[in-house]
Amino acid sequence: MKAFFVKIIGFFINLISFISPRTAGKMAIKLFSSPRKIKLKEVEKDFLDTAFTEDVKYAGLSIRTYRWLGKNDTILLAHGWESNSFRWKPLIEKLKTLDYNIVALDAPAHGHSTGKLFNAILYAECINIVAKKFEANIIIGHSVGGMATAFFQQKYQLKSVEKLVLLGAPSNFVGVFRRYVNMMSYNERVSQTMNELILERFNEKPDYFNAARLSEHIKADGLIIHDELDKIIPYNDAEDFKTFYKKSKLIKTKGYGHGLRAEEVNDYILDFINT
Repeated sequence: MKAFFVKIIGFFINLISFISPRTAGKMAIKLFSSPRKIKLKEVEKDFLDTAFTEDVKYAGLSIRTYRWLGKNDTILLAHGWESNSFRWKPLIEKLKTLDYNIVALDAPAHGHSTGKLFNAILYAECINIVAKKFEANIIIGHSVGGMATAFFQQKYQLKSVEKLVLLGAPSNFVGVFRRYVNMMSYNERVSQTMNELILERFNEKPDYFNAARLSEHIKADGLIIHDELDKIIPYNDAEDFKTFYKKSKLIKTKGYGHGLRAEEVNDYILDFINT
């Protein structure tokens, strides 16, 4: 049923493209950049209430941060699309026993952060502000949170950051856009106009935003974890990162999907940050 409605929306936007390709392109971009605002469950609220909370301001946005204080290195956690800081609970519990100083943030338009639109470039800027404020030493990002982490660190090369962990991270905008276009069955008019609008907005074509290629400039050590059966972000994206991110190592899992919610994955992370 969900796939049927997706195709209906795509068909409607395709029809509009015959009248005004620009209007159709704007609609497609807005839909692509508008996550659902998912209300937190009580169990999520209860856990997040155990943290010290603080809102960090960026470009008119209020970015919610959560802190569990510890005496060891500061670890910053960046979740993915339509998620929130609660997704890290099992890892946070492990990190707390090791007395790490833990910071998690809700992305723009997610959780308790404000905003209606979201993209990896904006997320990277928010990660930068939070990482600087709390002097993060290690950053762990899932999915688009991993992509945004790579964008952030290659741009700012924050000196306090010593290690990055990228979990199921997409390596490039072109692939993300292609999968979105295919899912919606957009025609060439819509697809081309989307590319033109990206160029207008960011002064770069979508192929510039290749997190894997840009990661060759990252000096921090990296760990890439990706499931070979990931149906959201293909495993090839992890291999792209490994090709360019010379200071990284790649771990392939099987059966954990895109979420990578597994004890084994958390153990890989702990081994990496503890060495």
